Amino acid sequence: MNETATSSGGSDSQATASSASQSVTALVGGAATTSGANGTASSTTSSALAVNTAPCNNYPEFCNRKYSNITEVCAHNSAFSITNNAASNQQLTITQQLNDGVRMLQGETHWVNNTVYSCHSSCDLLNAGTWQSELETIVSWLEQNPLDVVTFLIVNSNFAAGTTVTNYTAAIEASGIRQYLYEPTYVPQHREQWPTLGEMILSGKRVVMFMDYNADQTTVPYVLDEFTHMFETPFSPTNQTFPCTLQRPPGATTAHAEANLMYIANHNLNLAIDVGAITGDASAESILIPQTSTINITNGAENQYGRLGAMSDNCTVEWNRPPTFLLVDYYNVGLPGPGSVFEVAAKANGVTYNRQCCGASSTSAAAAAPQARRSYVALMAALVFAVVLTR
Repeated sequence: MNETATSSGGSDSQATASSASQSVTALVGGAATTSGANGTASSTTSSALAVNTAPCNNYPEFCNRKYSNITEVCAHNSAFSITNNAASNQQLTITQQLNDGVRMLQGETHWVNNTVYSCHSSCDLLNAGTWQSELETIVSWLEQNPLDVVTFLIVNSNFAAGTTVTNYTAAIEASGIRQYLYEPTYVPQHREQWPTLGEMILSGKRVVMFMDYNADQTTVPYVLDEFTHMFETPFSPTNQTFPCTLQRPPGATTAHAEANLMYIANHNLNLAIDVGAITGDASAESILIPQTSTINITNGAENQYGRLGAMSDNCTVEWNRPPTFLLVDYYNVGLPGPGSVFEVAAKANGVTYNRQCCGASSTSAAAAAPQARRSYVALMAALVFAVVLTR
């Protein structure tokens, strides 16, 4: 990523988008309360509310919470679950991720031969197929799960070469996901201006799509500019300190971020591979792959050094509210066991995690890290092959 890319993340100006008002039946989660962490609503009310037992994003309590007032797990590079490829960031498929409770999908994309592909660093290194096929998978899941709101963050890897949001619209239309995409009332929409999950579900607009660079909400209002709506802690970390400091957008002030923006806590530990040492090319840049040898510790629920539980607690203190999204690799691996990342999110939300995790097989989580380590040799071979091809 080029941190010097321009962004309007520091701007506090807003425009009101035109939208038709509609009357919907309230889908609520019970009496509204407030708390220091993610509460059930923005304010208390004395009027009696019907108790809802239908879950919104797996919890009835979430139905009357604002979209921006819930902590969700984000599967980093969600589509990169390629067997025996150490550049993969996940073991389980997108469908399994959503079934397990992941509610933010994210992924690096590349514009190649007039088509958007889901690729890691290079399509020669890891190619998960077309981005449209990824969206079609999400649409199929949404059709079977009408009470869920899903977020997708597009990583536009070719933004510096001029690839913009308009290069993505054909895949959006062809996949069928356009009908679900939420368009905000304000541009940008500040944290306290978001609707509740219940309101979004009843309106049918249950997918929020962001793009990191070269979004244009005037031209394409249903793909939101990430950095005017949220900030990120340092991305692609290679050490276990996992600071909660604001890294992107570089122009945003702490005061603006704290008052108006949601945020992503990047908690994916990486290992830097010196490609030059492998290929003999001194000019070759290093690449980052997931540090799988300690993934269970990294995804641990406890408030201990280097673990997700500690980062969530630390960021909550630093920003006076929990992270909106917890970005992780191999979400299905953790301590004290599978599902630890969801335990961290549940703690931030003030609810109890009692679901079964993860995937179709109870042994899948235990096998994830060794499988990724075995694929290291395959990755090195692919790197050498890719370098040879470019010479």
